[in-house]
Amino acid sequence: MSTSMAAAQLLRQRGIEEPVELAIVLGTGLGALAGALDEQLTLPYKDLPGFPETTVSGHPGQLAIGLQEGVRVAYLLGRSHFYENGDAGAMTSALETLALLGAWNVLLTSTAGSVRPGIYPGNIALITDHINISGINPLAGARTNSRFVNLVDAYDPRLRARLKKASAAAGISLQEAVYMWFPGPSFETPAEIRAARQLGADVVGMSVIPEVIIARGLGLRVAALSIVTNFGAGFCGGNPSHEETERAALAGTIGLKRLIRNFLKARDEPRGIEGKPDQGS
Repeated sequence: MSTSMAAAQLLRQRGIEEPVELAIVLGTGLGALAGALDEQLTLPYKDLPGFPETTVSGHPGQLAIGLQEGVRVAYLLGRSHFYENGDAGAMTSALETLALLGAWNVLLTSTAGSVRPGIYPGNIALITDHINISGINPLAGARTNSRFVNLVDAYDPRLRARLKKASAAAGISLQEAVYMWFPGPSFETPAEIRAARQLGADVVGMSVIPEVIIARGLGLRVAALSIVTNFGAGFCGGNPSHEETERAALAGTIGLKRLIRNFLKARDEPRGIEGKPDQGS
């Protein structure tokens, strides 16, 4: 039995019998967003086969499943980053487990730095595409043709439209943005930020991209939101730090919580946020 199947079986034994409709991965300092769940079951990652160890402050490493606005939601409180262990696929088993529980839609949240005029700290960015020139890919080494994942519309247009509708209902402005991944853990240099701007990036960060590739490889629909916590190094005086990221993320949770609540309310499918996608998509 695979680790993801073992984890799914354990969760069913703990009472998760109804399908999970949406999985939400919470970034640095965003764990408080899971506090809105009713009928909540919370387990530490260490108790779940295949789930990663988290070593970064602001990533408690817990899975919380419950009801929010009548939707069964699974919150992953924290992620494993490539820079923690050199494994771009560290979140694979966790995402596979949630897929086995029925979560065919995944919302990734993170913090990011702005490299574009008009996107300011405190804004929420709706990711529309990404740039990964690191040479790192979580599917590297896979032995089947499933590794050749199509990333056109990797950020699902239907979920993005639903998030825009939810943001309007919540009175929150979303900034559409292209996310560029730097694997970290050091922050980018001013020269790298200039290069990111030249390549078409709007925000930069150290997460999200491996999870998008993994999720698309599993046939899941993906959307991503980033709380902008700072300006990139050398851009508009940007001089980022992890402490600044945590403080700004905490301040941004209020707006993100309203946005997620309206996103859940906005569903119009009889079951799930957008329904189960075709496995070949």
